Amino acid sequence: MFNRILIANRGEIALRIVRACKELGIESVVVFSKEDEKSLPVLFADEAICIGPREPAESYLNVPRIISAAEIAGADAIHPGYGFLAENEQFAEVCRSSGVEFIGPSHEVIRKLGNKVEARNILASSGVPVVPGSENVISSKKEAQEVINQIGYPVILKAAMGGGGRGMRVVWKEEELDSSFNLAKQEAKVAFGKPDLYIEKYFTRARHIEFQIMADNFGQIVHFGERNCSIQRRYQKLIEESPSPFIDQKMREKMGDIAVKVAKELGYTGAGTVEFLVDEKGDFYFMEMNTRLQVEHPVTEMVTRRDLVKDQIRIAGGEPLGYTQQDIKIEGSAIECRINAEDPEKNFSPSPGKITAFHVPGGPGIRVDTHVFAGYTISASYDSLIAKLISWGRDRSEAISRMKRALEEFVIEGVKSTLPFHERIIQHEIFIKGDFYTNFVEEEILKNT
Repeated sequence: MFNRILIANRGEIALRIVRACKELGIESVVVFSKEDEKSLPVLFADEAICIGPREPAESYLNVPRIISAAEIAGADAIHPGYGFLAENEQFAEVCRSSGVEFIGPSHEVIRKLGNKVEARNILASSGVPVVPGSENVISSKKEAQEVINQIGYPVILKAAMGGGGRGMRVVWKEEELDSSFNLAKQEAKVAFGKPDLYIEKYFTRARHIEFQIMADNFGQIVHFGERNCSIQRRYQKLIEESPSPFIDQKMREKMGDIAVKVAKELGYTGAGTVEFLVDEKGDFYFMEMNTRLQVEHPVTEMVTRRDLVKDQIRIAGGEPLGYTQQDIKIEGSAIECRINAEDPEKNFSPSPGKITAFHVPGGPGIRVDTHVFAGYTISASYDSLIAKLISWGRDRSEAISRMKRALEEFVIEGVKSTLPFHERIIQHEIFIKGDFYTNFVEEEILKNT
């Protein structure tokens, strides 16, 4: 097991990893920008090292400075959290070549999965169902039209090296292809450094389902059931829950087996997430695999009683998984709301500023993952996440009731937040029925605003 872990991240996820390290008896070292000097991860870690100014390129994305900090601190492993360098193959390779363990899969696996077209082709050749689409990068509108002639409109253009909803455009008819193609290429170039695109069939009433997996270095792989991530806005997840209200045990086992097959096919180790789209008929298709801890991992922890961060660290340290698929039981229901510093009344524009009052909810079944406190300043330089609010109940109805209560108790003053927006969703009859799709927010919540 490791003696010291450097955490190459900030905010709530950095604090989450600090806590896991403390419980494992491992010393934690956080790196921070000057903007984050007074943050909670800096306060609670065993050591903190400033690596630059607030600009991410000069701090949290600066590989040489992070590696230097690890060497100075005597860290024997680096946990990347999510975002920033978490899925950067070069960073993973540099860590290990510098004698510091990267807590995540190998850089070769990250590279394969980072290229969405390559990942699709690898898995399709092994019998995994993939969304109908292009087998190669689309370099011209003519090539795009040839693919569309085979699969039909609507389609979605995606950045081949992308993720997080950037570089994506839905094309409903031929007249929209030119402008959408150009915009998607531009966004992909800006966000990921490459304008490469690929095409997939767009399902208008789809559900976004993902399976959390964990794999050790001895060939043992398990899944922890599914998370329903269909409550989205512009491909950004807003609310996640486990288990999904529309998946039965037979479908869960079938999809879980495929998720494990994907990980095994790739020689995966550590924590990962296999993402699927499910169409109206109930057919499911592999979409992508994320090679890191997900923002929404707490909902899985709540229903399985597993600490995924500690498992990540143990596996990276060379320990076996220590449990089997039969040991994993889903108990009750959990829901997570991502509370952001955004103004829903102004098209979700960022709302940075100083938090003047902050009160988190409590009571049975409530968990709040946050790095925020009264007096803390939400920076315009970073992600606007204030907190992840998670409720657990013996069934979905109780989880919803507890979430409704917790949202009402949550007090955030000084900046605008998405608290009222989440309250609207949680109380909507379609959400309560569990019969929602990826376009639910646009069609049901935002259509009259």
